[in-house]
Formats: sequence, structure tokens, C-alpha cells
Amino acid sequence: MRIDLHTHSTASDGTDTPAELVRNAAAAGLDVVALTDHDTVGGHAEARAALPEGLTLVTGAELSCRIDGVSLHLLAYLFDPQEPELARERELVRDDRVPRAQGMVAKLRDLGVPITWEQVARIAGDGAVGRPHLATALVDLGVVPTVSDAFTSAWLANDGRAYVDKHELDPFEAIRLVKAAGGVTVFAHPLAVKRGSCVPEGVLAELAASGLDGIEADHMDHDAPTRARLHAMAADLGLLATGSSDYHGSRKTCRLGEYTTDPEIYGEIVRRATGAFPVPGTGG
Repeated sequence: MRIDLHTHSTASDGTDTPAELVRNAAAAGLDVVALTDHDTVGGHAEARAALPEGLTLVTGAELSCRIDGVSLHLLAYLFDPQEPELARERELVRDDRVPRAQGMVAKLRDLGVPITWEQVARIAGDGAVGRPHLATALVDLGVVPTVSDAFTSAWLANDGRAYVDKHELDPFEAIRLVKAAGGVTVFAHPLAVKRGSCVPEGVLAELAASGLDGIEADHMDHDAPTRARLHAMAADLGLLATGSSDYHGSRKTCRLGEYTTDPEIYGEIVRRATGAFPVPGTGG
């Protein structure tokens, strides 16, 4: 089985619609794909309706969190999307995305970049606006050559000159909320140092003690020694170690299935979940 547990669609900051994403996942030879848009479940219905036969959909979301001034992302799988407390927190994060993005536009203009909010909004379309949309605008304007090059301290990284904070969950509270909604939690790309500051390893141990289920060890932003280190940390802390592409369509260079999750780990995620269940494709 080939299992990719971290992808994005136009419901947040990917370039594939949810229907295109599941069709592309099947074409890439995946057996299981998780749709984990940022702080939203808005793409799940379309993905279900278009799910090809032979492909299983895992519903999820990537939750925006912050601790001690450091941003981190928490992948939440197979939770009940109707659970009111978690739904309310996702809405608070989404509602803050527009003023936050507008603040970053203002900072970029102060830095001499001729970017406009209208340009960013057009790129985001109906998706939840975020930094990749601003990064795409910077590429279009010729300020940086690629989207990845926008995520540096010069521009949009967590310590970047144009960075603006947004409403983010406390990760310990996020774990509690996801658990209460019957879901499973995995810390996304925990040592992706190129994105900015990472949480100390001691915090990772505290999150594990508070119910974190796993860490995303195999990811394009982790080099080989980092991946090995994270697998060892997962073993030491009793965490599941996953692998995923973090696919964003044409917005990033990663490919569907570039990194995958071991079928036994996937089986344990499914076993732990009580809020929702994987959706088998029937040829929609």
C-alpha cells in the first residue's frame, strides 16, 4: 500500500481542487490519501464525491498552533467535523486569515514590493488565504524565483520581515480538542528548520505525554539525518512516525507520494480514531 497522509487543495492553499487532488492521487498510484487543508474541512465533500475506485480518503485538517512564540502545525485525522468546540476554534483561525494576510501585504509594500491585496485575493480564490498565496504573488512579481524562496527571513518565514502573527491554537489544547472529537494528532514537519524556528525537543516530549499520537518524520523539509533522528525520537517517546508529501499542487515542488506512511502505522491511526472513518472510493 502507498499512503500519503498530508495534502492540500484549493480549499486552503493548494492548486488542485479537491476532486482533482483525489484523481491525481489515484493516478500517482496511491492507495490512501489524506486531505488536510489548513484549518478547514471545506474540501472533504467534493473529494468524497469524486473519489476514484481503489483510492481511500482520510479526512483531516492541518491546525495552526503556537507555543512560546513558535508556530507549529498539527495534523488532525478522522475527527468529527461537527464537534462544536473544535469547529469553533477552526473558525476563529480562518476568520483571522484575511486581516493577517492584509497585514503582510502592507509590510511587503513598506519593503518596496508592488504587491496588492487584490492580487493576493485573486490567487487565493475561494481558498483559505495564507502565506503560499502571498509567496505566489512574489513569484509572479519576480521578487523571488520560487514559492520556497519566499519562506525566508527576508520575506515570509516565521521570523521574516513581512511576517504577521495570526490566531493560533495552543497545541496542548488542540490535542485535547481533537481527541474529544474522536481524532488522531500528528505533529507536522517538526524539524523543518528552513521554515523558521522549531519547538524544542523538550516540548515534543511534553506533547507526547499530553496525548500526541505521532510525528511526521519523512517530509521534504527533513534531510536524511533529520528523518533518522525523528524516527529515533518517535521510538523513544512511543509515537507513531508518519511520512507524507505535503502536496500543494503546482505551488510547491513536492509530488504526491514523495514520502509515504507505513501501512502498519496507518492501521494504528485508523484503529485509534472514533470520530470518523476512512472513505473507500467507489468510482465517483
